[in-house]
Amino acid sequence: MRIVRSEDFIEYAGIFEINRLAFGQENEAKLVENIRYLPNFNSALSLVAVEGDRLVGHILFSEIAIVSPQGDVIALALAPLAVLPQFQNQGVGSQLVRAGLKQCQILGYKIVIVLGRPNFYSRFGFVPAIDRGLRSPFSVPDEAFMVLELVPGALNGVSGMVKYPSLFDCV
Repeated sequence: MRIVRSEDFIEYAGIFEINRLAFGQENEAKLVENIRYLPNFNSALSLVAVEGDRLVGHILFSEIAIVSPQGDVIALALAPLAVLPQFQNQGVGSQLVRAGLKQCQILGYKIVIVLGRPNFYSRFGFVPAIDRGLRSPFSVPDEAFMVLELVPGALNGVSGMVKYPSLFDCV
């Protein structure tokens, strides 16, 4: 049986390893480590999937901003989402996304932004951010930079550039 819950600090090394193996490099694992040092880091937004007594997946949400003419609007970045290679394509990632989005809603967040595979994230309601007037700070295809309103109408009257902390530049 697999459960999803918030991370525990004693699991940091295991979470690092999940991200390293899932991405085949350490950039995303180091990103997770660095996000934990941000003043607005919330460990309730760092979730793990556990099967038996083994960590098999991890998802992290962290605060970012939409810089709009009306002022900055707080949103969350979904990044990274990692599943151990031998557990991929078994629903772990989907379970993490669903549980994570629910947790974001419980904590009162209204907007989530992700850079990822459109065919995967569209299943959860993500749409191209450009269609909602949001621009990516990265040189990526428009269809891969997506947004989800956790609260209907949260993006009404909001447009502009999405701003990530500089530590995202390394991934």
